[in-house]
Amino acid sequence: MRIVLEMTKNAEPEAVLRELYKRTPMQTTFSINLLALVDGEPRTLTLKQALRVYVEHRITVIKRRAEFDLEKAKARAHILEGYLIALKNLDELIGIIRNAPDVETARQKLMKRYKLTELQANAILDMQLRRLAALERKKIETEYKEVTGVIKELTTLLKSPKLMRGVVADELLKVKAAYGDRRRTQIVSLKKGKSAKMLTATDLMPDQTVWVGVTADGIIARTHDDKQPKHSGNDAPRWLVKASTTDTLYLVAENGKAAAIALHVIPESEKLSDGVPYQKAAPLGEDDVLSAMFALPARKSEFPEETCVISITRFGMIKKSLVTELPGPSSQSFVLARVNEGDGLGWVGLTDGKKKDILLVTSSGMAIRFKEDDVRPMGLVAAGVNGIKLDDNDEVVGAEILPAEGEIFLLASDGKAKRVDQKDFPSQGRYGKGVRAWDLPKKITLVGAVSGKPNHMATIVLAKGAPKSARLDTAAVRKRASSRGDVIVEMKKDEVITGLSVAWTVERYVKLAKAVAEEEKSKKKEEQKSTVKKAAPAKKAAVKAKAKPATSSSKGKKKKK
Repeated sequence: MRIVLEMTKNAEPEAVLRELYKRTPMQTTFSINLLALVDGEPRTLTLKQALRVYVEHRITVIKRRAEFDLEKAKARAHILEGYLIALKNLDELIGIIRNAPDVETARQKLMKRYKLTELQANAILDMQLRRLAALERKKIETEYKEVTGVIKELTTLLKSPKLMRGVVADELLKVKAAYGDRRRTQIVSLKKGKSAKMLTATDLMPDQTVWVGVTADGIIARTHDDKQPKHSGNDAPRWLVKASTTDTLYLVAENGKAAAIALHVIPESEKLSDGVPYQKAAPLGEDDVLSAMFALPARKSEFPEETCVISITRFGMIKKSLVTELPGPSSQSFVLARVNEGDGLGWVGLTDGKKKDILLVTSSGMAIRFKEDDVRPMGLVAAGVNGIKLDDNDEVVGAEILPAEGEIFLLASDGKAKRVDQKDFPSQGRYGKGVRAWDLPKKITLVGAVSGKPNHMATIVLAKGAPKSARLDTAAVRKRASSRGDVIVEMKKDEVITGLSVAWTVERYVKLAKAVAEEEKSKKKEEQKSTVKKAAPAKKAAVKAKAKPATSSSKGKKKKK
């Protein structure tokens, strides 16, 4: 049977397909609770862990089955050995049985005369007369050889874990051959003039907005819906990303390595602390310390061609790479930026390739703003260029792509903060000293800089205490040169702020880019209108100037006539 659905030109095939899956039996969803007893303890497993435990269970089953079959074969071989002894001494054995007054006496004489066990003696006494025929003798000898071969094979199997794994593989292949029939319904997307395209899991995934968070302990999870997680407490996220279930999530380590994973494979959890370590969800090692996280749509064609990913290190190295160079979800990691020894990658942002500015803020209170044109796009393996000149013991503590939402939120090591308007940071050339962002007291340094709307929440990570949250508008807007600040966090003795972050969303960059583009278009239209208005009077004057000589000459000709 073949079903053809004809749609109008403005219909969205993917949306129609999702509705078909939802409202028809074309797709059935079911939940799996991977709760299993592992070593006698109940544990919730991931799919990979469940497969590993299942394979180990099959090995145990095969081992026990082989041990059972081996004992059974040895017992049978023991009886057959008694039969063979009896067949070799058949006449004498019959005489002993006939002359014995009872069965017990016959059993004892047989055991003593031929050194038989009680089991063998009983089997001989119970042996039927038809087993004494020549053909039956041959069957006993053949069976004994077969049982001996089985004992040898089982003994070899029990001594070799590799052979037992081979048996597991063979049995699974038999199951596959018996039940692994191919999917009978093939779903393809056909357009006029194009070949068939098989749908992927991402195409079939419902487009749902969720939040993905990673705690300071490295536990990753995603929410069930678009409700934002708490920004304080032990479950507070160190990194938080708002994205769709069809997007691709990128995890970036301090050493420049990155991993791309499909966002829908991240486990769901009500609490972020109930998730899994990010090393299990992404192809990153235990030595790869997470430093940034961002998400991109699965179809990067939704971005302009010149859209770039910008990465900044703590020593001020900046690098720009085209979004199209980033790989899709894979089981292998890749290098987003080559990081020099002793340095560490700390921030990642998106730009439109030409019209944005880059702001770097250092721990000493300095800041530099320069055009992104000063940084050319580079390959993934490149290290980048210098963004700011740093003094000794100074480092970058914040990086933002401007224009951004709201003001720049600056947080100091004493728990005070202030907001500075973006216009207060003048634009200059790359790799300069910059300007003073905050005139700080001695022994006080900046620990972070973020941007966002006044009602946005920021997560403040402490070295000893649980993370705390703060609205950005709890700090007043002050001048760049101002030394004042508002207390955001009550700092205890020996407490240190280790991180400051706000939620990462693609909308921050895409919407702003569209708004800037629309503003530029409107400015160009106004300039064109003004130039047209100025040119119109000039054209009229030129027309009048040409028309006057013509009329005077015509009048002169009439007078001559």
